[in-house]
Amino acid sequence: MGLFGSTDKQAELSKTIRPTVIKTQNVAKELIEIAKKNSVSVNSLDFDLLETETFSRENEEKGEVDWEEISVEKLRSLDNATAILNPKFEIMQTYEIEVYSKSDDYAFKDFHAAVGANATKCKIYLSIKEGSKLTASPSFENDFTDYINKSKIRAGILINIFDNMVSDFVSKVSAIVKVEETMTYDENETILIAESYEPVPTTDDNLIMHFEKKKAIVSENEKVDYSNRGFILSVLENDLLIEYIKPKIGIAGRNCRGEFLEPTEPLVNHEPTFGVDDTKIQTVDNENSIEYRAKESGYVTLDGAVYTIKSDMNVDTIDFKTTGSISSGLDSDVSLSVKENDSQKDAIGNGMTVEVSEIDIGGNVGSNAKIHAKRATVDGQTHQSSEIKANDLTINVHKGLAIGDKINIARLEHGEVIGKHVEIAQAAGGEIRAKEIEIGICHSYVKATASKTIEIKKLQGSENVFTIDPLLQKNKKDELCDNQHEVDELKKSLKSIQAEIDKYKKLIRDNTASFNDIKKKLVHNKNSGIKMPAPLVNKYKQFQKMQEYLESITSEHSAKNDKLMLLTTKTASFQDSIFDARIINRDRWHGHNELVFKLVDPPIELSYKPPEDSEDKIFAVVNTEDGTFEIRAVQE
Repeated sequence: MGLFGSTDKQAELSKTIRPTVIKTQNVAKELIEIAKKNSVSVNSLDFDLLETETFSRENEEKGEVDWEEISVEKLRSLDNATAILNPKFEIMQTYEIEVYSKSDDYAFKDFHAAVGANATKCKIYLSIKEGSKLTASPSFENDFTDYINKSKIRAGILINIFDNMVSDFVSKVSAIVKVEETMTYDENETILIAESYEPVPTTDDNLIMHFEKKKAIVSENEKVDYSNRGFILSVLENDLLIEYIKPKIGIAGRNCRGEFLEPTEPLVNHEPTFGVDDTKIQTVDNENSIEYRAKESGYVTLDGAVYTIKSDMNVDTIDFKTTGSISSGLDSDVSLSVKENDSQKDAIGNGMTVEVSEIDIGGNVGSNAKIHAKRATVDGQTHQSSEIKANDLTINVHKGLAIGDKINIARLEHGEVIGKHVEIAQAAGGEIRAKEIEIGICHSYVKATASKTIEIKKLQGSENVFTIDPLLQKNKKDELCDNQHEVDELKKSLKSIQAEIDKYKKLIRDNTASFNDIKKKLVHNKNSGIKMPAPLVNKYKQFQKMQEYLESITSEHSAKNDKLMLLTTKTASFQDSIFDARIINRDRWHGHNELVFKLVDPPIELSYKPPEDSEDKIFAVVNTEDGTFEIRAVQE
């Protein structure tokens, strides 16, 4: 069975048909019919285009108008929007072809290409497969043009219209083939071979709520935060809030098959039924849309049927069940007031994240809660696992992490504080790091580190550590590290250059006498018109180059040495600030307390434990007469 089937297939491929002349509007259909009738593959058939007839008419509504033949020249003149885009205009082509079987020496047997089109069939492409090969022949240009036209006709595409670009493409390929004799495509290539009038699609009306889409976009690998439900839809000034896309009928086109593409009527289902507060939201009526833009920052809210923008919001609590996390942004101008002040409840619930411009919290901040604002107040207490960041921060009882510029805390209970200017009324354990620290009543187990001053009004405990560290801020540490690295590199470079200077100074010193002798001879011979021997001239030039090089590296050494002195001075400036720093206790010293000053150069720590009942108030680092450093009590 398989053997006979194989023989039948080979017979089908090798079988030839009698050349047949037909006249048709659908070449592809006729080829399939002929192939079926003769039991051959349609791919084994080719045809010659004997004649193309093009007909057109303007069909009136009253009845059909007869088709009139149109010449290629007139067809070309119709190739413009005025005639082609007339909806009553119709066009068709009839082809007289002679169908026959492809021979073994078929001219384009090694050229593998297919005709493709975009969705509207207004752009037609010839897709050439990698490895396709073209071979020169006396009539190559005409044959290749016929190949393209026949490929288009097979696909039902009109020829001699919309295809002006084909002649340029064929000419370029023909020029290459004539010179090279063959042309092979090293990669797939797509060529535009026809382009008609693309229609502009109809636009249905639409209402886009842009402000509702401002929620955080979660990346593919990021865990979804189900607690963040967009309770506040914050906006910034000039943000596009809502956009109504107006309905607009499209523009007609005609494809490369000659078919007229009439636009559909637009659907209107989303006309605005709301109003806007003109004092808060600007309405911009454009040609294609109506835009509603924010006149100020805040959050969008719907009052009845009117959209407006507000900045103040009152809520009872922020938790997973009611609001979820709230993120309006620091620059949103949104001020949030959380009313819950029951000491047994959390105003900010477990794991909630809040980011607003300003927030006033009447009660407690729960575990793992995170708050970020420009200004924040907490009238209750913060949980030890909570975190609050604000430029201006006020907290009643603090047990968690507080970060800001200006921080004011009524009572610190083993919490952590990082800021610039920190004031704490009572400190009962905890860690404070800031530029300036002021503590009203200091109990025990407080670690306070400042870069400028620490001041205690009343000391009631012990086991406290007060530290001055001029490199407290990370940027200061990084700056010093970079500075030191550059100093080390410069020292290495200067050592290397100095060795080179010493080497060339010795060379010049040892050869100066010989150089002077050569110089005298050169001057004498020049004045006498005698040519100087080349070896002596070369030695003279070598000596000059040594002098020039010595000058160059001496100059480089001087410049790098100046830079080293500048950087060394910069390093010293980090140290200088510690001499202005102060630890101040306005009360008597009692219990075990420690004062620490961290020096930069040398990088050492000085420690001092004030004696019991000592009345020394102010402490600083001083440079003693023998060049050492120590902590001493000083005058105000």
